[in-house]
Amino acid sequence: MEVRLFLVEDRLSMQKLLEDVFVALGGFELVGEADTEAEAKLWLLEHPNQWDIAIVDLVLEQGSGMGVVRRARELHLQGKVVVFSAYASPAVARHCLGLGADVVFNKSETGEFLRWLSDQGAH
Repeated sequence: MEVRLFLVEDRLSMQKLLEDVFVALGGFELVGEADTEAEAKLWLLEHPNQWDIAIVDLVLEQGSGMGVVRRARELHLQGKVVVFSAYASPAVARHCLGLGADVVFNKSETGEFLRWLSDQGAH
């Protein structure tokens, strides 16, 4: 069974890049996408337990990924919530972990993020 991914990212170029990465890694299915906080929260509410990993950017065109992290954790205790953001400083990372994120990566740490994601893949 493939690992079901929910992606919250407002930059179309990054969405497409990550979609290509998911295909290249194999074992992943992108089950939902959102580009605003409100859209992401609504998707999470309408799709309870229908995802395995939520990948969340923090700075969105409308709203913040921090609210998405909290909502994802509240609605799906078994799901993994990963923050992948250019704004993930150590202090921001600590805050995100306090909100319920399992792991936080700065976008400058793409290699570490891809290794982590690969480790989560279907075996």
